[in-house]
Amino acid sequence: MPAGKKSVQGSNNSTALAKQTPLLSNNSENSSNNLSHRSALRNDVLLESLTKEQLKAECRKRGRKTSGNKADLLQRLGYNKMQRLNAEQQHRTETEPNGATFKTPPKTNTNQTKINSLVIWKSPILTTKYAILEIISLLQCYGKRLIQQRKLMMALATLIIVITTLCLVPGSHQQIIKLVKSKGIFIIYWTGLGVLSSVGLGTGLHTFLLYLGPHIASVTLAAYECSTLDFPEPPYPNEIVCPEEEVISTAYPSMWAIMSKVRFEAFLWGAGTALGELPPYFMAKASRLSGAEHEDFDDIKELEDRKKHGDKLNLFERGKLAMEKFVEKVGFLGILLCASIPNPLFDLAGITCGHFLVPFWTFFGATLIGKAIVKMHIQKIFVIIAFNEILVEKAVDYMAIVPVIGKKLQAPFKGFLQNQKDRLHRGTAKVAHSSPNIIQNLFEYFVIFMILFFVSSIINSLAQSYHKKLNSQKKNKRS
Repeated sequence: MPAGKKSVQGSNNSTALAKQTPLLSNNSENSSNNLSHRSALRNDVLLESLTKEQLKAECRKRGRKTSGNKADLLQRLGYNKMQRLNAEQQHRTETEPNGATFKTPPKTNTNQTKINSLVIWKSPILTTKYAILEIISLLQCYGKRLIQQRKLMMALATLIIVITTLCLVPGSHQQIIKLVKSKGIFIIYWTGLGVLSSVGLGTGLHTFLLYLGPHIASVTLAAYECSTLDFPEPPYPNEIVCPEEEVISTAYPSMWAIMSKVRFEAFLWGAGTALGELPPYFMAKASRLSGAEHEDFDDIKELEDRKKHGDKLNLFERGKLAMEKFVEKVGFLGILLCASIPNPLFDLAGITCGHFLVPFWTFFGATLIGKAIVKMHIQKIFVIIAFNEILVEKAVDYMAIVPVIGKKLQAPFKGFLQNQKDRLHRGTAKVAHSSPNIIQNLFEYFVIFMILFFVSSIINSLAQSYHKKLNSQKKNKRS
């Protein structure tokens, strides 16, 4: 090649390199800036998630003052809320090589959509398969943990052998065992129904509507029909029967007397609902202590981000955010207030308290007082007033006013009430033959439907949980 051509080519190459050099330097500057922004953002998020005591400990390590409120401690550690928001905004906004800027479009979570669509009425075979695999996985996990706890297993085995021996060996202690059995079954039954109502298995079984509410209503109607609350035991509380001796009294038992009659089972049910709120609390607390984020708390953070960017939230999502902030700010009284009213979002209170490391007795004490005492008295008063015999009979009489279907509805309701009264006088002279009633049959079908729906929701929940595990395993393999 001639020398002139070589010189021209060399000059062209040097020009190209000169043009590329600023671009390379700009790219390296952008990447270094992005890394610094990300590290600052992570540091600020970490500081914001710490409790006041943890912030004080960090200040001591860095030789800073430990007095003041949480905002002062954060400021001393270099936290700046506006700076963090700007860093987040800068991180979301990407810069093109020509200098133009554009906002990254919001990501649609297709995996979450697939998981939510995995239900037994859409994919029965796959859902059942995943649910069975999840049950096997859970049994293996908890089985291994139990095997590791050898002392606990030995203590449980010894206790079972001792109890079995006491039950089989005859003696004077059999009366005590009989009493313990009857009371123990009663306590386990009502507490278990309370746990099922709030433990979070699927949708939760609405046991107040299906069991405790009808029990209180039956006691109320029986109190007016029998003019007493001294029902024979047994069969009470399994069955309610008027005493054989006819009570001659014009005064009906008061509302407070009826409340005291059902107080123990109502308290046990409320205590069971409080126990059912503990799993979300412990799971969120364990996630926080391990450095991870609980799944439901990630959902709350996502809602907060959507709200900051002006996205419209529905009523349920706004309620979630309000619940989380209320419990976080108010503490014990906030938990107590949220537990004292019918509240479908109370799971978030447990998750929030667990995430912010609220002491166990603060959370459980407020939940127990709210659910087992305050809320239960409100519900008892409502049911007793609603099923007052005078009000019920007036309501049935007013059904005739409803055009077209009023009289047709009135007949089965009157028959149902008469059957209930006849059942209270079994074994007495006032007993009458009770025929099957359409209202009673409908309620029985309703109970069966609710139980089946509860079981199907558990299957859906197990299948979705297994699907999430599969997705996380795939992500880990890719990374």
